[in-house]
Parts: sequence; structure tokens; C-alpha cells
Amino acid sequence: MRIGLLAEGGYPYADGESGIWCDRLVRGLGQHRFDLYAVGGSGTPRPLPPNARVARAADLGTDAAPTGVTLLERTAFGDRATRRVYGRRERRRFTEAFHQLAVGLCTEDDATSGSRVTEHAAGGASLGQSAFATGLYALAALARERGGLPGALRSDDAVRALESACRAPGARRGAAAAGLPDHLAFAEHLARTLRPLSLDWYTDDTLGAADLCHAAAGGTTALPGLLAKRFFGAPLLVTEYGVRLRSHYLSAATDRSAPLRTLLAALHGRLAAEVYGQAALLTPGNTHARRWQERCGADRARIRTVHPGMAADRFAEVGEDETSGDPTTLVWVGRVEPAKDLIALLHAFAEVRARQPDARLRIVAVPVREPEADAYLGHCKGLAAQLFPDEAAGAHAVGENPVTFEELGGPEAPTLEDTYASGAVVVLSSVVEGFPAGLVEAMFCARATVSTDVGAVVEIIGGTGLVVPPRNPRALADACLALLRDPERRHRLGAAARARALELFTVEQNLAAFRGIYLELLSHAPVRHRPGDGALFAHPAEAHVPGSWAHKAVAAGTGAPDA
Repeated sequence: MRIGLLAEGGYPYADGESGIWCDRLVRGLGQHRFDLYAVGGSGTPRPLPPNARVARAADLGTDAAPTGVTLLERTAFGDRATRRVYGRRERRRFTEAFHQLAVGLCTEDDATSGSRVTEHAAGGASLGQSAFATGLYALAALARERGGLPGALRSDDAVRALESACRAPGARRGAAAAGLPDHLAFAEHLARTLRPLSLDWYTDDTLGAADLCHAAAGGTTALPGLLAKRFFGAPLLVTEYGVRLRSHYLSAATDRSAPLRTLLAALHGRLAAEVYGQAALLTPGNTHARRWQERCGADRARIRTVHPGMAADRFAEVGEDETSGDPTTLVWVGRVEPAKDLIALLHAFAEVRARQPDARLRIVAVPVREPEADAYLGHCKGLAAQLFPDEAAGAHAVGENPVTFEELGGPEAPTLEDTYASGAVVVLSSVVEGFPAGLVEAMFCARATVSTDVGAVVEIIGGTGLVVPPRNPRALADACLALLRDPERRHRLGAAARARALELFTVEQNLAAFRGIYLELLSHAPVRHRPGDGALFAHPAEAHVPGSWAHKAVAAGTGAPDA
């Protein structure tokens, strides 16, 4: 089977959790051929197995062609993305298509035909969603024939059409207040978001050759999959371990005006709904992501939860050693950012120390490049210094702080295994989470856990750890003390957590699920014969039976003898 893998974040050009998952999928399903479409990728790709190749790569942040692709791909990219301006006929087609797209973005669903959830549950789409889809595919058809879409999306024609749609009767209340700076900024964002429409992958040896398109995320990443279904009939599978629409809402820049935020939210909401509506199957990584998809109109009958696979072997030695770990130490591991709520954790630990003076807390930070992470880390260190002054056992001893801040990979915490093995209880204090991978790693290590009830935490824990409300330091402290003071309960919960993680969250479970899903989707998809592709089932079985009748049937394309 030939799979068009639409990789989030630019795999194989970029690392990260999504890239690691894509690499495991490609290497684990070696019987299939993978054509990689790296949306947002540039640089030098990582080595690929024999069953994978980079079909196309595009950096959506610049107009330059990405590095690491062939000269032919680089030339095709530049030709289609920067082709001269449209003539009169193409301008008319673009204006009509963009008007439909803009009307779909600016139309308020509640003002026309009820809420989106009700409409999709009834089997239909809202007027705004239908107009958006009509305009999107009309723009794709124009880009397929002529290219040049990025420049047209930034043109005066596009800005005027957007302004007209924003001020039309029934438009979203926030969009109606947009001014010229908002329209220009939105046009620029829209050109980057829809850039995949102008890339050179409409040919028979790219999207046209895929038996199935598998998008590793929604939104812009899944756009080539929509094109493959629209123009070539290839089924679309969408896997989301972190919902892109949710990420957009959380990362909305506060320096943008309210009308611009309204337009951006409408764009990403419409695109998510179109992806969910056209996908043959959606495979969210947890129930939390599944609820987001259903809220955006996805059909429940086409949703199947597939938990992300994680490597369990590296944690086997720690998980099998029930006696490892300091019985008085709490461990926190993750990215240092406000969403992790280390402030609440430090206040909770202050109460733990008041009731159990020998308790200690290790905060192990995963290295990040964001500049704001250093500011937040400095704030947390300052708070820890105020809450926990350095203490010494005697008059001649050096004082130590019961809270330590370390970096993963450093001398104190060289590996994740060593970090989890050092403590008795692993704590998660977040106020926002998707699928907390660190929690699963702690379960692989047979560690008892105390977590806040956010994201997919309850689904992951499943009764094998303690869960408390977020932003509640006292409840967090009570749960930590309950486990620190009860070693038998701690070991029992840790063993149950490890058994659950090995059953649900391993790489093998993930690969087995997608191996079956690929075959299932292809078995229900219409047969598409491509002359000369050399596929195993390119010709019907009758073609191998001696006799002139079989050859006549094959020549006629019926696959059956004449009556």
C-alpha cells in the first residue's frame, strides 16, 4: 500500500514528539510505502528507511524553496508559488472563489441556521461552512491549473472581498469591526495557511499515486489530504494527539486586535470542521481530543481513539525494581511554563514540608528554547528561595534547600529513567494539558502519581493514581502526603499503573492499531487502477487463467468474462 503521510512540524526535517511518532510509524509498518509531505519542513532530513521517501517539502514561513529537496522539486515550488499575476479570466475566477471563502469565514452560524453542533449532528453543514468549503476547493482548482495563489491572496482584490464580507448583513459581530490593518494582517496569515494549495503535488506521481492519505494533525497539515480526496478520491485518515484548533486558541497573541482574533478563529475553526467532515476516519489520541473533534462537527461513527505509542523498554529496569527511589522525594518532570503551574506545586510542597519535614522536591526541567521559559523559571526559583530558606543539620554544615531545580541531561538528572527512579511519587500540577507523556513514562517506571484533573489525565490514570482539582495546592499537598506516608499503597498503585501503561500505551499497540486501520480503509475505498504501477492487485484474478475470454475481460476493464 502507498501511504501519503502528511507530517506535522516538517518530519523528517524536524524532531519533536510528532516527528518521533511519524518515524516509528514508518519504520514499524515496513510492508507499506510512505511518501512524506513535510508541511513546514526545511533543513537536512533525518535518515529514512527504504520504504519511505520525501515526496514534497515546504517551509510555510517564507517564500523561499526549502532545502533538502531535489532541484526539480525546488524549481517546481518556485514556479508555482511565484508565477506572474493572473490575467482577466483567472482574476475573475479568483475573486468569485475568494468571495465564497470570505463569506464562509464571516458568516455567523448562530445567526443563520443554528449552532454548528446541531447542524453536523443532523447530517448537514451550516451555510457558512458550505460557503467556506466551496471557496476553498475553487481556490485549490485554480492553484492546480495556474499556481500563483499566495500572491493573489495578498492582492487588493482579496482585501476588498474580505472587507465586503466582514461588513455584509449577518456577519460575525467581531469581524464587522475589522479595519484595514486587520484585513491586511489576516490576508498575510491566510496566504501562509493556504500555501499548500499552491505547491506542486497535484501530479500522478505525488498525491495522485497515494492509496491513502494519513495526516498526523489537522488544520494546515491535513490540507494536502483534502486535495487528494477532492481530485483523486484517496481516503483521508486524520490522527490528532494534540488538537491544532485548541492550540491555536491557547496561543492567540494578545497584541492582536479583537476583530483580527475573530477572523483567525473563524479560519481555523472552518478548516478544522472541513477536515473532520471529509476524513474517512479520525483517530484522536485520547477522549479529550475526541470531545474537541465532536464539538467541531465530527461524526462519532467515524472517530476511533488510538492512544499514542511510547517506548517502554527504556523504563523496564526501573519499573521492575519496586524498592528504588527515595521514599521522601517528590519528582516533577516537564517543560517549565505557566501552564504547568509550578507556583501551585511550590505552595503545596510548603504544606507538605510543614507536616513532613524530611520531604524533598526535585523539579527537573526539559530544555526549551523559548526566552519566556527562563523568566518563568527565575520566578519559580525566587519563590522557592522565599518559601524554603536553606537549612543546615548543624552549626558547621552547609545549608541545603529541600527544593532543587535541575535540567534533564545534566549531571544530577542524566536520563529520564534516573530521574523517575530517584523519587517515590511523581507529581503533575498542570492547569492545561493534552496527552501528558510524562505521566505515562512515570507509569512505565511503576511510580505512584499525583495529578491535576486536566486534559486526558483521568483517562490515562484510570484509577492507578491520585487525581486532584487544578489550582488547589491544599488538595495537591494532601494527596502527596497520603502516598508518602503509605509505602504499601504507593507500591500497589505503581504496579497497577505499570500494568495499565504496558497494556494501552506501547509502540506495539499503536502500530497494530494502524496496521488494521490501513487495511480497513483501503478495503472500503473505491478501486483506482493506475496503468503500469505494478501493484499486486492491479489486474483481476481472471487475467491469470489461460484462455482468450480472460484477456478480453481485462482489455474491456470489466474484470469478469463476457456474458
